[in-house]
Amino acid sequence: MSDLSKNNKKIHIEQMVSELINVVIFIWIGKILTNLKLFIQDPLAVLAYPSDSQAFYLAILISGIILFINVKRGKINAVPFMKSFIPVILVASFSYEFIYLVWLQTGGTIGYFILITLLLILYYIVHDQLPDKLLFIMLLVVWSVGVFILYSIQPFVTVFGYIIAPWFVWLFFTINIVIILRKRDRRGRN
Repeated sequence: MSDLSKNNKKIHIEQMVSELINVVIFIWIGKILTNLKLFIQDPLAVLAYPSDSQAFYLAILISGIILFINVKRGKINAVPFMKSFIPVILVASFSYEFIYLVWLQTGGTIGYFILITLLLILYYIVHDQLPDKLLFIMLLVVWSVGVFILYSIQPFVTVFGYIIAPWFVWLFFTINIVIILRKRDRRGRN
């Protein structure tokens, strides 16, 4: 749906695929690090079972640090990357939750499914009408508030099958808001 040239689309797709692969690898590394003692004793016991939220948190942290470093070094232009990455994450999350609700017929994700559906609709309605910074802030605020509302009506919230703690949502929100608000364009303006 982007109006970028074919070459720029290819670059953005390569960057997104690279970051997604990194997250998956970092989840595995996080699973090993959070279960290091067991991994040393019986590596297959750790690798054979699904990862937990701690591994997910660690993967997000490591991915964020690497992304931040790549942006600072000029290897990735943050705004176009995020503008391309957000719809991919929203569609992936929508698809994941939809499969759980329709195909696997589990009702535990209906609240998050509704939140992601609203975010996806909101994104496609306003993504060309708002400045990028305002778009990012709006999506982040709506997602965070939505997750906290879900916490008030259900015992837990899952993202891609990982139970997300409220402190993680708050930390994720705070860090991203600080980064977005401090980001200046190439001419030094906010």
